[in-house]
Amino acid sequence: MELRTTPPFRADHVGSLLRPPELLSARAEFAAGRIGAGALKAAEDRAIAWAVALQRDAGLKSVTDGEFRRTSWHMDFIYELGGIEPGSESLQVSFKNAAGETSFTSAALHVTGPVRLEHTIFGEAYSFLAAQAGDSVAKLTIPSPSMVHYRGGPAMLDPAVYCDPEPFWADLSAAYAEEVRRLGALGCRYLQLDDTSLAYLNDPAQRAMLSARGDDAEHQHLRYIRQINAALAGRPDTMVVTTHSCRGNFQSYWAAEGSYDFVAEALFNELDVDGFFLEYDDERSGGFEPLRFLPKGKVVVLGLVTTKRGELESKDALKARIEEAARFAPIEQLCLSPQCGFSSTVEGNKLTVDDEIAKLRLIVEVAEEVWG
Repeated sequence: MELRTTPPFRADHVGSLLRPPELLSARAEFAAGRIGAGALKAAEDRAIAWAVALQRDAGLKSVTDGEFRRTSWHMDFIYELGGIEPGSESLQVSFKNAAGETSFTSAALHVTGPVRLEHTIFGEAYSFLAAQAGDSVAKLTIPSPSMVHYRGGPAMLDPAVYCDPEPFWADLSAAYAEEVRRLGALGCRYLQLDDTSLAYLNDPAQRAMLSARGDDAEHQHLRYIRQINAALAGRPDTMVVTTHSCRGNFQSYWAAEGSYDFVAEALFNELDVDGFFLEYDDERSGGFEPLRFLPKGKVVVLGLVTTKRGELESKDALKARIEEAARFAPIEQLCLSPQCGFSSTVEGNKLTVDDEIAKLRLIVEVAEEVWG
């Protein structure tokens, strides 16, 4: 089997990691006003150096900063875009698991001016990560442009700024395109656009929610694909871009369910990315049949190892599922990862750092045994 020397790698991971206690303490001290921004940054730097070592020790070829400088995987980025501000009302996203239900609450989005890029978002964070990575590939994760719209919906647009949504979409993709160009200039060669919407839209309940707020839910994924493609059109030839699509990840809860059938054909064939991180850890994800649409030249990273609980999967079970997936897509176009990040928000999922390390090492070991 061919050894992959470019990302995504046979053993890879989504991005976020459990925050160490020292970092959580520093964030609390900063919020309380007892330490300044410099002290918080120093704590983040130490934690990220630790996280990079953790990933390298596990045998991974790509490393992230664990998203340690963020509160959530997406909102920290979105609020840095010019023209987008938190609203006064709250945005609640419902989550559930076998234990019950909960919700994630953040400020709503308001587009109060033309959407634009005012500075390189996460640029300093990427440069620090790259300096720590050594011979590993530094991977930066950012939310896709779809998430701005999915979180805000038509109501977020000030009609005095955008009376027609088309200029909004053009400005949003242009802002992202400039961000991608700037990241490429910093040396970024592994960029991941995290996009829950492309998985949520497989859920009829989510499509009903979009229809109720005035969106064309049956075709929304096609709009999102076009806008992502516009954002990536000028990316450097040296940059590999992947997407990650899951059905929600908040303190081991999830938000949506359903197989990838609704979006798969357009997603795999029309979205101009190199690889797809897909959630496949339980029955919520459906079967592997949608992989039949995967064209040559693209890779699917099978998210078979759950980050929502600490129990370790068996190697034999993982290998059997990889074999099953290979009935629908060539095994040389498949890789292995966790189904999502370990800490999509600062609180983290309900497992320990030791569990996290064991799962990362398991992925590396299984990948070596399957692909060599």
